[in-house]
Amino acid sequence: MCASAPRFLINWRSIITPPAAPILLQDYNRLMDWRLAFEREMEQAESARQNGNEGRCRVCARRAAGIVVTEYYARQGLPAGRASALDLLRRLHADPNLPPALAPALEHLLLHVDTEFHLAPGVDLIADARMLRSRLLVD
Repeated sequence: MCASAPRFLINWRSIITPPAAPILLQDYNRLMDWRLAFEREMEQAESARQNGNEGRCRVCARRAAGIVVTEYYARQGLPAGRASALDLLRRLHADPNLPPALAPALEHLLLHVDTEFHLAPGVDLIADARMLRSRLLVD
């Protein structure tokens, strides 16, 4: 802006472009980014399952759940840092304020495979990741 511009003009322009506008766009982008990332991981998990690759399915479902937990912490104003999906799931599982209904899904997502690389019968990590999303991130 020109150095000779009247002072009232500078104040008037600051009213037209409030500083909150870029923040709203950032929030929108963050919200869309986590949704896209979650859906991408879930699609990869389902594709891996259809192709008979349960190991890859587990990895993708856990990463999707980690994306949900990261967004949950962001909405709570808590830093998630650069923790892995498993670290975030462990942290949430240890939270004393965790709703009891989420504990089984988190326990499934944290399960180790047996010596033959299988989870316990009836465990569906894709369903558990989707349940976490629906319970933690109510839109």
